Amino acid sequence: MSQELVVPPTSKRMLDKSVSIALLVVLSPVFAIVLAAMALDMLLVWRDRGSFLYRERRVSQGKEFDLLKFRTLRRDALSTQADGEAHARLLEATPANLTWAGRRVLKPWYLDELPQLINVARGDMSLVGPRPWPPSMVARQASTGFDYRNLVPAGWTGPAQVRKDVTDPSGYTELDLAYVEACRTWGSARLLRYDLAMLWRTVGLMARGEGLRF
Repeated sequence: MSQELVVPPTSKRMLDKSVSIALLVVLSPVFAIVLAAMALDMLLVWRDRGSFLYRERRVSQGKEFDLLKFRTLRRDALSTQADGEAHARLLEATPANLTWAGRRVLKPWYLDELPQLINVARGDMSLVGPRPWPPSMVARQASTGFDYRNLVPAGWTGPAQVRKDVTDPSGYTELDLAYVEACRTWGSARLLRYDLAMLWRTVGLMARGEGLRF
């Protein structure tokens, strides 16, 4: 059943803005390393050439926006989405679709997701929340009665992203719904502490390189 929009508390919006900008500054050397690795890859491997950034239409609180990612896919793989809705995640599970930098540098440490801090800084999405999905996937999920992605800001990370022990897709939905309920019912201080804990766990996952391995 559809419910009202969930308006994040001011403290959450302030956290999003301040932390995303701080991370962009602190991680600037990582951005430089990623760009250097991608540039070297494109110099040496013709099939890996293309843009540094990749954009996909996603939904956050019912509004579409361009999600930013470092490009991990080869041009021929991207060309298969030319006439449809872009969703790189569906292609990234196949090693042959990935560039060398995507396979060896970006995906193992989730570094392809770093440009989304720009999305957070400009207010497209939040640091913590349900991951932003493409419009068609949001519409299909809403048709089954789960329309929460139209009600809350999407997140760079969230409870469903830091859990590696969930095998049933319904388990991720339950985690998302629990967070939506927290946004609706918890006080600002409690939600702020929870978001900070999610960010800390996310940094740990990235530092341990628990992304895709090939």
